[in-house]
Amino acid sequence: MRGKRYQENLKLVDRTKRYVISEALQTLKKLKVKFDETVEVHVKLGIDPKRTDQAVRGSIVLPHGTGKTKRIMVITKGEKLKEATQAGADEVKDESFIKEILEKKEAPNVDVIIATPDVMGELSKAGKILGPKGLMPNPKSGTLTTDIKKAVEDAKKGMVEVKTDKGGCIHAPCGKISWELEKLEENIENFVKTLVSMKPPTAKGNFIQSVTIATTHSPGVKIDVNSLFKKKTK
Repeated sequence: MRGKRYQENLKLVDRTKRYVISEALQTLKKLKVKFDETVEVHVKLGIDPKRTDQAVRGSIVLPHGTGKTKRIMVITKGEKLKEATQAGADEVKDESFIKEILEKKEAPNVDVIIATPDVMGELSKAGKILGPKGLMPNPKSGTLTTDIKKAVEDAKKGMVEVKTDKGGCIHAPCGKISWELEKLEENIENFVKTLVSMKPPTAKGNFIQSVTIATTHSPGVKIDVNSLFKKKTK
């Protein structure tokens, strides 16, 4: 059973309507919130989630970030250790740290781990520890790379990792409800347009089935997908 605040907010949302993006955000801002809640975007994709060749996975850098400061760790060796420090990584570790993860059987307290391919042979042994926390570096998400500088910069700018769930949906944070409408709108538009560019070759038909936005504890507001692709006129 949903709480009283949720039920009150539900009355302010027309569940049968597909709002243009600006109106959807204005509606979301009218809802009662207890704190500066995260604005989330939920996208239903036109894929067969049972087919691995139609799974969507990667990373998207939002123009205005997510509103959350991420703690970034880089695991590498050699010259790349200095590069990671200069790039602004919060923690820089060499291969010896992997042994520490395995011994403690505990993932480090960070939001993102970036690694270079030359340490993945050892780091892969910690897959069962890092994987469930979403910390295992992956080339599709841009966290397994030789370009440490770009990876750290992207993570700090507001890179969000995307991965289809069992229902063929993508979920991601796109800012805070206190933000200006323009920033939220640009983040959401950029997110969906980038998703379109990630369409698997084997996926046929309409790729973006539906887009819904919500705050952490609010009802969803459905968006007219076409409004995300219309050119703005000044």
